[in-house]
Amino acid sequence: FARSHMEDTSARELRLGQRFTFQQDNDPKHKAKSTMEWFKNKHINVLEWPSQSPDLNPIENLWKDLKTAVHKRSPSNVTELELFCKEEWAKMSVSTCANLVESYPRRLAAVIAAKGGSTKY
Repeated sequence: FARSHMEDTSARELRLGQRFTFQQDNDPKHKAKSTMEWFKNKHINVLEWPSQSPDLNPIENLWKDLKTAVHKRSPSNVTELELFCKEEWAKMSVSTCANLVESYPRRLAAVIAAKGGSTKY
């Protein structure tokens, strides 16, 4: 519920009205009856998304890269963890982000060819 409430607040702040479709993965808590009823009551269109489908959101690749880089630095406490996350995030290049976005058509074609199954991405 807390996450759904945040999305509702974000949609309002962006003044999207009802002109958007919400996408989420099929994690059981995201598909819970109470969550789906909340979306229905708020008249929020939720994109049908197959479970275990590849995640096509480029940010997921950046999160993986960030996690790997921070793990290599072996933070020993929360303060170091926060510092290392900020430092490693700042090192991410614009070209890395651009390349991920530019790869989207290839990723999408691969998922379609695999009929929603796994791909090299």
